[in-house]
Amino acid sequence: MVIATTVLGSTLAACGHHASDDPPSIPTPPPRFSAEVTRTTHGVVHVKAADFRSLGYGLAYAYAQDNVCMFADSLLTVRGERSQFFGGDAHATARKDDEYGAASGFMDLKNEDSDFFFKGYLDVDQLRAGYAAGAQEPRDLLEGYVAGYNRYLKDNTGNYPAACNNAKWVKPVTVDDMYLVLAEKALHASGEVFAKEVVAGARDGNATVALRRPRRKLDPAFLLARLDQVVHQGFGSNALAVGKDLSASGHGLLLGNPHFPWTSTDRFYQAHLTVPGRYDVMGAVLGGMPAVVIGFNKDVAWSHTVTAATHFTTFKLALDAGDATGTTYLVDGERSKMTSKTVSVDILMPDGTTTKHSKTFYFSKQGAVIVKPEAGLAWTSTTAYVLADPNRGNTRMLEQWLGIGTATSVQALKSSLDTVVGLPWVNTIAADRAGNALYADASVVPHVTTDKFAGNCLLMAALVLFDGSRSACAWGQDANAPPGIFSPVNAPSMLRTDYVANSNDSYWLTNARSLLTGPAPLGYSPLYGKTGVEQRLRTRIGFIQFEELAQQGHTFQLADLQTLVFANRIYAAELVLPDLLPACPTDDATLAQACTVLAAWDRHANIDSRGAVLFREFWNAASQIPNKWKVPLDPADPVHTPNGVATAALPAMFAALKNAALRLQSLNIPLDGKLGDYQGETRNGVRTPLHGGVGDLDGSYNSLRMSTGLTATGYNNVYWGTSYVQAVTFDDAGPVANALLVYGQSTDPKSPYYADQLGPYSRKAWPALPFSDASIKADPNRTTVTLTE
Repeated sequence: MVIATTVLGSTLAACGHHASDDPPSIPTPPPRFSAEVTRTTHGVVHVKAADFRSLGYGLAYAYAQDNVCMFADSLLTVRGERSQFFGGDAHATARKDDEYGAASGFMDLKNEDSDFFFKGYLDVDQLRAGYAAGAQEPRDLLEGYVAGYNRYLKDNTGNYPAACNNAKWVKPVTVDDMYLVLAEKALHASGEVFAKEVVAGARDGNATVALRRPRRKLDPAFLLARLDQVVHQGFGSNALAVGKDLSASGHGLLLGNPHFPWTSTDRFYQAHLTVPGRYDVMGAVLGGMPAVVIGFNKDVAWSHTVTAATHFTTFKLALDAGDATGTTYLVDGERSKMTSKTVSVDILMPDGTTTKHSKTFYFSKQGAVIVKPEAGLAWTSTTAYVLADPNRGNTRMLEQWLGIGTATSVQALKSSLDTVVGLPWVNTIAADRAGNALYADASVVPHVTTDKFAGNCLLMAALVLFDGSRSACAWGQDANAPPGIFSPVNAPSMLRTDYVANSNDSYWLTNARSLLTGPAPLGYSPLYGKTGVEQRLRTRIGFIQFEELAQQGHTFQLADLQTLVFANRIYAAELVLPDLLPACPTDDATLAQACTVLAAWDRHANIDSRGAVLFREFWNAASQIPNKWKVPLDPADPVHTPNGVATAALPAMFAALKNAALRLQSLNIPLDGKLGDYQGETRNGVRTPLHGGVGDLDGSYNSLRMSTGLTATGYNNVYWGTSYVQAVTFDDAGPVANALLVYGQSTDPKSPYYADQLGPYSRKAWPALPFSDASIKADPNRTTVTLTE
């Protein structure tokens, strides 16, 4: 145990004369910031402070100790300064070997376009006004966070990690910068989906107006692909809340298993934040956000999953033909002028000089002009298209997570969701000490009711495109909600005492025993997601493995949730192999060998599972075979249907299996090779074998998306997947929690917290989290520093 005190300031010492010679003493003013920062095993940070300003101060200092290069790099993104330091044609920093990555998984633009997007799309004045109108505590947190980060920079100048030491782009942060950091995260499922089109809709500073003629019909394929990538291919999560009816103790249990990036600024960070008597929450911080976003307090535990809801709409504007600039639009025949914003980006040139480019962005009252001519979204003399994004000015996120963190029950948590409406794009799943379980999609969703989808306001469903020339087609308004979005009071939610769960499909399947359809007669807005549709395999295996135990009369304990999340069953194999293997051709040696391997495989994605690599390569192709299921979807049983292999699909299945076997052979990989020999993460030259399947594609609850496809050395290094995973319940003394941050607290290869949690994950070990003062003091690796300024 190490205890130290660090004070920033000046100390005056007197000697060689009598005290009577001194002038009257001036009382030393109290410090502006003072925080106790404790680290326990695996570098988990515990920050205790008397107020939220000091809480943010201590958290920022600790976060910078572990991730200063990544965070400083990400600040360049939101400031629109990437081109100034790295050139306009480069892209955001991607992970290479043991160096950090700061590229977003939600957008991929060259630096110049990224800089223009953040400078043009975000409005700092609007963000300032939003925070000023909100609660004081979020502003205090941000003020302290700025001071704590800047204190770290000052204390460690010249001694940053090698990736950014002495880099000119490591600069002090401002409160405005932090507004931008939070604003960027709010845009993941809206503005960033359309970032390329927003930049394309801007006009070069010196260009003459050249309105394009429409050449193509509207094509929504690009949008459908991006949304699928955001919700399912790129990011996802599992969450399960168990109530008192199925809990062995009668207390609630919560499993949180977000699947998020391992290498970007959306990495989680383990923290325990305490303002005595006001806020005492432990769990995970997202990137540089100064609040726990997934975690627990003494009474409530919660997690989030990326919602299937749509968090934007688009509008087609009718333009005034009399305005040659194309910037006057008509609503109910009345003319309105677009507003504009001109921004400049400094760009580092190959010869070391800097040049400046400018663009002007245009906005109707609904949102920013977007252009994608190849998809039919052209700005012509008569028509323009705009993105309506309710998260563009969402300054309520910190207030929302503080409200969640101070809830004393799931009912109080739901009340906070209903009041603040700050969650940008996630569902909430929670359990409490009393044994209640809650699901709620309280995310920011445009107020577009079902009747508007059924009427003539909707121009193209796949683009969520509405008629912007009529006020009757504009977003509506709920009482006690910010303008233009639904109140969570009128959104999907479910409060139960058995269980609720979500794995990124819609609210419809939240509990297998009671499908959620919404209020009669029209249900919830289609923006909240589809009902009566086939569920993804990851969703289905989550319900299947839970219900198999529950229907046997099993009551759940914490260890059961830990077993479920790392069970690594491959549900696609359970569905397909019973029909596939008996039909395996015997006259093809390659197929016969492949079928023999799959017959002996345990149908799991554990480290020692032999045949998992072969099945994955097979299913990557076979999953795309049309009409492959023998039993179609039964909307009354979405957990177990569709299933079986249609006879007509068998030839294509065997062709895919043979190709997979030949691919493994070409790489000298045994068909029965162990998964752990071919799926791993390498840090500082040390490879750790990893368990886990792909996720939605193969029906593995525990999901990893690797950075590479199959190579001769296997699937190498994780891009996204199981990241922070927690299992929480309660006893009379408080919360009982086990958790892993699989990739570790730090992105610095020289940090002891860079790779130290990979081993526990590989072994399926679950470290206990010290929450009480006594358990923190008992931690054998505890160190404590008091930071004062």
